[in-house]
Amino acid sequence: MNSLFKALNDQTRRQIVELLKDKDMNAGQISDHFNISKPSISHHLDILKRADLITSEKKGQFIQYSLNTSILEDLLSWVLTLKK
Repeated sequence: MNSLFKALNDQTRRQIVELLKDKDMNAGQISDHFNISKPSISHHLDILKRADLITSEKKGQFIQYSLNTSILEDLLSWVLTLKK
């Protein structure tokens, strides 16, 4: 769970999650929404993947990234257990 919180602790990564909420995208499509280098986007995507927040699938010459909603459901369930 620590990697999940670390991943969500960065504004750029939260924005990537927001983008993927609407539709699956490849790294180039994601980077079009930011004014940072493509290697930086790849670094953020790697952190999100390690936290299991996103998944990736090779489609032709591109890697398509998708939001992993099940991990978010698990997080929400855990947060709700804290409410008394």
